[in-house]
Amino acid sequence: MGTYHPGERAVQARSGLTAPADHAGRSVRDTIPDVAARFLATRRVFVLGAADRDGRVWSSLLTGAPGFLRARDERTVDVAAALRDGDPLAGVLSDGPVQVGAVALDPVARRRMRVNGTARSRGPEGLRITADQVYANCPKYIQRRDPVPSVPADAPPTRGERLTGAQQEVLRRADTFFVATASDSGAADASHRGGAPGFLAVHSPELLSWPDYVGNAMFMTLGNLWVNPRAGLLVPDWETGDLLQLTGTARVRWEDDTPGARRSVEFTVQEVVASPGAGLLSPGAPEYSRANPPVGADTG
Repeated sequence: MGTYHPGERAVQARSGLTAPADHAGRSVRDTIPDVAARFLATRRVFVLGAADRDGRVWSSLLTGAPGFLRARDERTVDVAAALRDGDPLAGVLSDGPVQVGAVALDPVARRRMRVNGTARSRGPEGLRITADQVYANCPKYIQRRDPVPSVPADAPPTRGERLTGAQQEVLRRADTFFVATASDSGAADASHRGGAPGFLAVHSPELLSWPDYVGNAMFMTLGNLWVNPRAGLLVPDWETGDLLQLTGTARVRWEDDTPGARRSVEFTVQEVVASPGAGLLSPGAPEYSRANPPVGADTG
C-alpha cells in the first residue's frame, strides 16, 4: 500500500503540493527506527485518536512516567497506561483490535512523532500498537512548556451536546489542541495543532474553526476529511489540568485570508466530554513558537 490514500492525494493535488508531499512521504516508515524507539522511551505525553463503537471519532490522552511507552520490536509499541473511566474510547479499545492514530509529544524540545496502526488491549497492562506508519513532524507551532500530570479530580466526566460558556473561554485562550480523523476505510490519525491564543475560533456553542497553517504538505488530517467528515478534538487546559474532548464533523474552507494559512477547518460540535483533572498542568505563559502567525482581535 502507498503512503497516501486517495483523499490525501486529492487534497495535495488541489493545493498544488503533490511534489512536496512526495518528498515528505519518503520519511514515512512501517517500522520503528532506533531513534524513534529512544524518543518514545522518554516521553510522558501520548495522544490517541480512534472511532468509538458508533463511528464517532475522538481524541484521548494517555500519560505516564518516562518508559510507559516502549518499542517492543520494530513494529510494536507497548503503552503501559489505560484510559480513565468515562473516556469515550475506553470501551472500544477494550473490545479488540482498533485502528488508531497517535502522536507522542515533547513540548520541551518541540518534537513530535506519529504512530498509526492497530491497537489491542493488554488488560490492566495497557495497550499494544502494531505500527503501519511511523514518522516525525517538524517543530512548527509547538509551544515550549514542561507539563506534569494533573491530580485527578473526584468528580466524574460530564457530557453535553454543546459548549458551555466556561468551556468556550477555555477554547478561546487555547494555544494547543489535538485533532483525530479517520479515512473512509477507518485508518485513524492524530495530529497536533498549535498557534497563538485565539487561533482556535469559537463562533457559537456548536461551531469552531481554525486556520490550516503551512506544514509538511502531507495533509493527513485534511485528506481524511476529504473522505470522512468525522473528527475529534482534545483540548488541554494547562492552568487547571482539566481536559475537554469534542466529537463532531469538520469541513475544509478552501479560501481563507488568515495570516499563515490558505485554508481553514470548520468544526461542528456534536458532543462534549469535560474531565476535571484528567489532563496536564503547566500554569503560566509558555514560550510561544516563533512560527505562530498573528491572530486578529476578532475570533468570531
